[in-house]
Amino acid sequence: MNDNVEKKEPNIQEIADLLIKIASTLMSSGAHTMRIIQNVSRIAETFGYHMDLSVFQLSIMMTIINKKDSSKRLTLIKKTKPLLLNFTIVSDLSALSWETYDKKTPFEEIKKELHQIITTKRMSRWLVLLLVSCANASFCGLFGGDLIAIALVFAGTFAGFLLRQEMMKKHVNHLVVFTTSAFVASLIAGVGYVFKIGNTPEIALASSVLYLIPGVPLINSMLDIIEGHILTGIARLVNASSLIVCITIGLFASMLILGLEKL
Repeated sequence: MNDNVEKKEPNIQEIADLLIKIASTLMSSGAHTMRIIQNVSRIAETFGYHMDLSVFQLSIMMTIINKKDSSKRLTLIKKTKPLLLNFTIVSDLSALSWETYDKKTPFEEIKKELHQIITTKRMSRWLVLLLVSCANASFCGLFGGDLIAIALVFAGTFAGFLLRQEMMKKHVNHLVVFTTSAFVASLIAGVGYVFKIGNTPEIALASSVLYLIPGVPLINSMLDIIEGHILTGIARLVNASSLIVCITIGLFASMLILGLEKL
């Protein structure tokens, strides 16, 4: 009796729910469109289904069709969560798709592994805050900033990123988050100009907002366009461009307050 339960094949609804959950998780974790399609398609193939997937900025539409009986088909649409980069999840889900394809992993085991991957505790926010601050301060040093400029960039990044974490936790609009974070970081870093501290205040000011540059969305948008997913690529490009505009607004606002608009 137990053997029959274990060997019971999942129905099309269960398969579709699993696949679209994996696809939406990959999308919100920072994977580009082709990677999402390839990973989910491998799992669909394992259970004898053909899959058509359309990925958009805020939603995913998927249709799966039974290869042996084309009358068995199902279409699902799922909203994606806001972008929260986690390349560990992307890597683990890619590995899971290959494991499923190569070893014919049972459905229930896939669900357990998926739950484990998604619920794995993320790195401490305080450690991330410290590492991001150190990284951005290092950029200042690479660009020729002196020790005072590096210290100002560290302080500005720490304050700006901490504010960003708190605002994201309260689900504030991401455009407002980027504008405010850029404003705070550049305001602190621009203190060197006002009080004439250090020899490279201009490098501190320019480096203070680098931690906000949306590199992953920009790269993903180019990859999507190159691979033929034009609509998704353009949507990602527009979103990344909007974030860059918000960073510019925040930086310019702090320069106005500090009286540096003529620089």
